[in-house]
Amino acid sequence: MDFFETYLSISAVFAENGFHLYLVGGTVRDFLLKRQVDDLDFATDARPSAMEKFLPDGDFTFARYGTVSLKKNDFSIDITTFRREEGYMDARHPDKIIFVSDMEPDAYRRDFTINALYMDQGHLIYDFFHGRDDLQNHVIRMIGDPGVRLREDPLRILRALRFSLLFDFKIEENLADKMRVLSPLVRQLTPAKVNNEISKMMAVDSEKTNFLLKSFYLDTHY
Repeated sequence: MDFFETYLSISAVFAENGFHLYLVGGTVRDFLLKRQVDDLDFATDARPSAMEKFLPDGDFTFARYGTVSLKKNDFSIDITTFRREEGYMDARHPDKIIFVSDMEPDAYRRDFTINALYMDQGHLIYDFFHGRDDLQNHVIRMIGDPGVRLREDPLRILRALRFSLLFDFKIEENLADKMRVLSPLVRQLTPAKVNNEISKMMAVDSEKTNFLLKSFYLDTHY
């Protein structure tokens, strides 16, 4: 069974219980780029407390953050309730998560325009930040003010570099400038998180990874 059939079968369960389920983020991005889709990311208006009633095989370990995990048809699936986030005092995690019923506030919390695309059962794309244009133009662009968003979570600096390398996309100029200025903030992050991102980049192309890291005043190990 392919990823879309898997999505349809799960979304039918949500519909039976009065909720909506959408493909989101990297799943939609990779589908539009005609890349293989391995893991599935869903977004929904259902709260974890509601999902507990009709997803008996779900993993609710991170339900307090709005995320429920599931295994189906060999796919690893994350289902996340629409939410807003407030405050990033630790420069990584939001201080407050507020569940919402609408898609658009959820889109605003995401990092890059190409990762804030939603798709429904009819292949209708919901795009609040011209992410499809950026996919077509091969651009990595931050949602909102890059300086603010990078200070919220400096790991986004490395994620921008990884997506740029993986897809051969250009980083939007204002974002690239802020990434260079704020690159020292990466040292505030957990080394394991940082090195995980760098390892993913190295697996794509170690030579280009080293060049990118040096270009943005970053080290190869933390």
